[in-house]
Amino acid sequence: MAHKVVITASSAGRSGPPQTMLDVFEEAGIDVSVVACANENDLINAGKDADVLLVGTVPHTTKNVMEKLPNLKMIGRSGVGVDSVDLDAATELGICVCNTPGINTSEVADHAMAMLLTITRQIPELNKYTKEGAWSDDPSKLMAARNRLRRIAGTTVGIYGFGNIGRAFSNRIKGFGPERIIAHDPYIPQSIADLYGVKLVSFDELITESDIITVHSPATAENNHAFNLDAFSKMKENVIFINCARGPIVNESDLAHALNNNIIYSAGIDVTEIEPLDAESPLLKSENLFITPHYAGGSNFTAEEGSKRWAQNAVNVLTGQKLWGLANPDVKRIITIMRTKGSNKWDNIPDPVTDFDFM
Repeated sequence: MAHKVVITASSAGRSGPPQTMLDVFEEAGIDVSVVACANENDLINAGKDADVLLVGTVPHTTKNVMEKLPNLKMIGRSGVGVDSVDLDAATELGICVCNTPGINTSEVADHAMAMLLTITRQIPELNKYTKEGAWSDDPSKLMAARNRLRRIAGTTVGIYGFGNIGRAFSNRIKGFGPERIIAHDPYIPQSIADLYGVKLVSFDELITESDIITVHSPATAENNHAFNLDAFSKMKENVIFINCARGPIVNESDLAHALNNNIIYSAGIDVTEIEPLDAESPLLKSENLFITPHYAGGSNFTAEEGSKRWAQNAVNVLTGQKLWGLANPDVKRIITIMRTKGSNKWDNIPDPVTDFDFM
C-alpha cells in the first residue's frame, strides 16, 4: 500500500513546498499533497488516510484532529517548536511528533540581535527621515530619533531560556561589550552557562536587573504569560524587551499597556499569542514597538535545508531510518504495546523500538 503525506499549505509557504523538499518524496516514491488548512475541520479532511501530516504553527493539531485520523503515524512540525501539537494525545494514539531542531538557531539569534539594534540605533526612523530629505532640509525631524540612540556596552543583558538559541544570542551580544550577561533557565546547570560567561539567576533577578531582556524559551504550561503586567512593572523603565520565541509566553494586552504607559521603554517582537495578529490589535498602535510576522527563523538556508529535513523525517518514519527531533519519546513504548494487540496502523512499518533509534 502506498504511503501518503499531507503538507498544510500555510506551513509550506505562499509559493508552496520548495522543489528540494518534493524531490525527497519523489525519490522515496511517496505520494504527497499540499492542502489549504485554516481550521481543525480542514486538517481532518486533509489528513484522511494520511500516514504523515506536515504542519506549521496554525491550525493547532489537537486531540480531536488526531482521533479522526486513524492511519496517522507522524506529525512533523516545521522549525523547532511543537507547542501547536497536543503531545500527550499524540503519544496516547501512537503518533510520533517531530521537528527539525537546530535548523534556524543562527537566524533567530540574528533576528533578536537585529531587533535590539533597530531599537538602540533607531535605524528605521533615521532611514525614513533622511530619505525624505530631512538631513538637508529640516534636520529638526531627525532630533527625536537621535535623542533615542542608546549603547549596549556597559548594560546588563538578560536571556530568558538558555537553550541553543539563547546561547547563540549570548555569543552575539558579548561582542557589544555588556557589563553582564545573565539568564534564567531552570533546566540548565550553571556549569553549562559558565562556558558562555553567563550567570544563571532567578526570574525576579532577571526582570529587575536587566537593561535588555530577550526571550528564547519554548512555550509551556508553566511559563504561559510569564511576562505579564506584574513582570513588566518590576522591570527598569528603560528596559528593552525582545521576544523572538513564542507568543503565549507574553500577555499581549499587558505588553501593550506597559508600552503605551511608559512602564517599559521599548519592545521588539516576532511572535504573538494568536497568529496572524489581528489588524486592530492594540499592539500595532504602540509607537515604541517593533514587530515582524514570525519570520525570525527564515533564511535561504532554512528554506532549503529545513524543508529537506522536514520531508526526510516523514520518509524516515515510514522506512525505518533515524528521526530528527522526536518530541514524545514515550511513543515508542505505546507503539510496541499497539503491536501486541494485533493488526494496527504500524503494520509493515519497521519497529521504532527495535529497528532504529530516535534522535
